[in-house]
Amino acid sequence: MTAPTPIRVLLADDQTLVRASFAMLVASAGDMEVVAEAGTGRQAVDLARSARADLVVMDIRMPDLDGIEATRLIAADEDLAGVKVLVLTTYDTDEHIVDALRAGASGFLVKDIRPAELLDAIRTVAAGDSLLSPGPTSRLIARFLRAPDASMSAVGGPDGLSERERQVLTLVARGFNNTEIAEALGLSPLTAKTHVSRIMGKLGARDRAQLVIVAYESGLVTPGEV
Repeated sequence: MTAPTPIRVLLADDQTLVRASFAMLVASAGDMEVVAEAGTGRQAVDLARSARADLVVMDIRMPDLDGIEATRLIAADEDLAGVKVLVLTTYDTDEHIVDALRAGASGFLVKDIRPAELLDAIRTVAAGDSLLSPGPTSRLIARFLRAPDASMSAVGGPDGLSERERQVLTLVARGFNNTEIAEALGLSPLTAKTHVSRIMGKLGARDRAQLVIVAYESGLVTPGEV
C-alpha cells in the first residue's frame, strides 16, 4: 500500500529560533515535512510558489511584507489556488486576525498552543477545513459586527437550514471542529463534514469563518456563549 504524500509545510516567521522550533516539531510528525522557511512576507509568497508548499504557517508580524498582505497575495494567485494559510499570532486579541481571515487565511491559532495542537491544526487546514482558535472567537465576531465586511452581504441567513443544520452551524460558531461536532451530535465525522459543506453551499459562504459570522449576526449564537 502506497504511503500518503506528506503535507508540504512552509514556515514563515521573522524569528529564526521560532522557525527552528516549529521545523523540529513538524519534522517529528510522519505525515508532514518542512519544504522551506521564510523570514519575511515577501519570501513567504515567493517560496509558496517555488517550493510547491501545500500549507503556509504564517506569522502576522513580519518585515518587508506583513503576514496579512502575504496571505492576500497567496490567496489571489491562481497558481497558488491549492495553498492553504494558517495564521499564527502572539496574542489572541490581535486586531489583525479578522483582516487575515478576510485576506484568505483558512484559520488562525495563538502561538502559546501545545505542540500537538499545532500539528492537528496543520492537518485540519491541509485537509480543506477552516480552523478558528476557540478562545478569541467571541472577540473576533464582535469586531466583525462593529465593522462588517461588504463581502458578507452576499452570504445568506440560516432561515433555510434544517434543524440539524442549524445545530451544526451553532457548533461551528462555538469553535468546534468536525470531529467535535460529530461527537456532540452523535454523527460520524464524515457526516458532520458533509453537513458543514452543505451549509456553506446553502448560505453561499466562502469558508468556515463566514459561517461563524452568519451564526452571530442572525442571533443563532450570541457573544459570551463560546
